[in-house]
Amino acid sequence: MADGNCLISNEWICGEYVRTRGQELTDATLEHVWITLASVAIGLLVAFPLALLARRWRAVSGPVLGLTTILYTVPSLAMFSLLLPVFGVSVAVVITGLVLYSLTILVRNIMAGLASVPEEAREAARGMGYGPLRLLFGVELPLALPALMAGLRITTVSTVSLTTVGAIIGYGGLGNLIYEGMRSFFKAEVLTASVLCVALAVVADLLLLALQRLLTPWARKSRKGTT
Repeated sequence: MADGNCLISNEWICGEYVRTRGQELTDATLEHVWITLASVAIGLLVAFPLALLARRWRAVSGPVLGLTTILYTVPSLAMFSLLLPVFGVSVAVVITGLVLYSLTILVRNIMAGLASVPEEAREAARGMGYGPLRLLFGVELPLALPALMAGLRITTVSTVSLTTVGAIIGYGGLGNLIYEGMRSFFKAEVLTASVLCVALAVVADLLLLALQRLLTPWARKSRKGTT
């Protein structure tokens, strides 16, 4: 009875809210996850060729880095508003905005990772007959993974956070619940959705950290060797 009264008394922590709104919380969480995954995946697909172009032609490097930095400084509310005339009120507005925000981190980290590859490794691969594509995917990218994964982790966590702003057009995942709860001052809704959002960011970061360690066992060995 006391648990049910927490809804009437509008308490911050309310088990009855979680029990009665379980499906709503699940749907919002799944929407949040797929918007984040789509945005980060598309961001990677766009950032990778941009980073390669910037590395290949120095004249392109400045404009690419400058443009992605400028995009990152645009406030999220303004970004989504600017995209509305192009995409209308749709999830494409949120995903496009999040992709644009991801570029500054991803492009820089991909370039930094590739720049950190020892020249001796490249020369050894060329001596073994590696062509440009095989050199990139067989030698450079594996050695650049620590920097690339660091950028991916930062991008994913920030995307989880920024997705909530999509609530202004109804596509914010857990942000929709936070926005609705703030508007009606429904304490349990605000706190529960906020906690789930933080939990998503933490879980995503831990999963990517585990993936990084799985893909770069040599990095762990080298760190142990230096200690």
